[in-house]
This record gives sequence, structure tokens and C-alpha cells, in this order.
Amino acid sequence: MTTTLKRCLTRTLRVRDAIGESATVFLKDVGQGLLEVSHNMLALIGLLIVAAALFAIGKPELRHAVEAQALGWLKTRHEARADPAELLAQQLSEPDAIARATAANPKDLSRQQAAVAMWISRRYRVAPEPVSRLVQEAWAVGQRAGLDPTLILAIMAVESSFNPFAQSSVGAQGLMQVMTRIHDDKYEAYGGKHAAFDPVSNLRVGVQVLKECIARAGSLEAGLRYYVGAANLEDDGGYAGKVLAEQNNLRTVASGKALSPTTALVPVVLPAPAAAPRSEPRPAEAEAAVPAEPAKHAEQVASLG
Repeated sequence: MTTTLKRCLTRTLRVRDAIGESATVFLKDVGQGLLEVSHNMLALIGLLIVAAALFAIGKPELRHAVEAQALGWLKTRHEARADPAELLAQQLSEPDAIARATAANPKDLSRQQAAVAMWISRRYRVAPEPVSRLVQEAWAVGQRAGLDPTLILAIMAVESSFNPFAQSSVGAQGLMQVMTRIHDDKYEAYGGKHAAFDPVSNLRVGVQVLKECIARAGSLEAGLRYYVGAANLEDDGGYAGKVLAEQNNLRTVASGKALSPTTALVPVVLPAPAAAPRSEPRPAEAEAAVPAEPAKHAEQVASLG
């Protein structure tokens, strides 16, 4: 009985060992097969990638589309990890915005121009950089137009106190309070009537209007009355006198003499204009020809059509 039991155990062990060897061989074969399949799949994927790359190289528009999609995906991933404040700053950044700024370094001006710019800055409580740019422009445009730059700056001071977005009750706009709807043709050279709120464009158009007013009236004082829309009136409300008084202040500063920015503006008393027969005013003139009140000179208009 003992011998029979031993034989059974021996056979059982042999069967077990045989099963184990068979399972081992099977698993090795399966693993080797999977490895070979994986190698083949990777090789196939690699070939597909190479083929796609070669195809994309021959199709620039497809290549650009793939690149754009990849960059978009990378950007999205980057934004998802970025700090919200930094992300907002990046979205709002505009490095070329400096090109829109109306500003200049006062140190780049001549001594005469710098003195005028700093005096205006203190007197009207505006930043020196934009005022410096306007002073530069007044000098350049005044030379071309044959007008004293201090006269141009004095008109801006009286009309708008150097507020480039000023608008009167009758529609005069910008630094020199030009009637945009009347002189919209003059703004075509600057891209359209919205250029009235570009300080430099408004200055240039205002100088054109002023030059025409002086030429039409025959004198500076009479031209200022035309400019303010009081050509047909006996009284311009002291407008011309105020402009000339401020021009005298600016000339004093430009000459190198000290003058307090708080100096009171004492209007220059002008002789009454001689009566002269004139034709009926055009609609634009009639609309603007209203008496000027002492406290409302900034609301007068450049009404020469």
C-alpha cells in the first residue's frame, strides 16, 4: 500500500511539473508575441508619423494649421496653470500703445519752449509731458502758418484750458474748440471727424481755421472775433482781449522773465471794431454768432465755414 501511494504522489508531482513547464512556455510565447506585436505597432505608428510629416511638408497650409493647433493647445495649457492676475496683464498688454500717446520729454525742448511748457503745466494743472508735445507742435505749425506759437497756445488756454476732450454747448470740440460739423472736411486729412479729439490733429485744424479767419478779417483782433463767432456783433465778450492777454503772459515766459502761474488774466482792452458793411452771414456763422459771456469763453466756436 505504501508503495502504491508513493507511486501516486510521484505521478502527481510529475504532472504538476509538466503543467508548470507548459504554463511557463505558454506565457513566454504569449509575452514574446505581444512584444513582437508591440514592436510592429510602434513601427507602424512611426511610419504613419513620418508619412504625415512628409505630407505636411508638401502642404504649407496644412502645416500651418497643425502648428496653429499645437500652439493653441500649448497656450491653453499654459493659461490654465498661470496666475489670474498675470494672465489678465498678458491679455491687456499692448507694447505699441506708446505710439498713441501725445507726450514729449520736456528735456527735449529748447529752453524757450521748456519754460513755456512748464509754466502752462503749473498754471492749468496739466501734466508737463503732453503740454510739451503741444508746445512743440505749436512752434512747428506756427512757423509754417506764419503765426506766433504763443498765440496758438493762448487760444487753447482760453478755449479749453488744455482739455483735449472739451465740448461746448453748441458743439465746438477739442483743444481749440473747432466746430467739427462745420469743418469736418478739414478732418478728412486726419482720418475723419473723430480726429477732433486727437490733440495734435485738433491743433492743426484749429490753426487752419484761425489763419483763414485772420486773412478774411484783415487783422489779428478782427480775426479772433471771427474765430469766436462774433464777427457780426459789436462785442465779443472780451474774448480777443483775453487771448491777447494770455499771449502776453506766454511771451513774457518765453523771453526768460519770471512770471507766476497764478498771475491774473487781465484782458487787453481793444478798440471797438469799425463798422463795415457785410453780406448776410452764412448758416454756420449765424448759428455761432452769439454774444460771449465773460465766464463762458471756452464755449465759443470756430465758425468760419
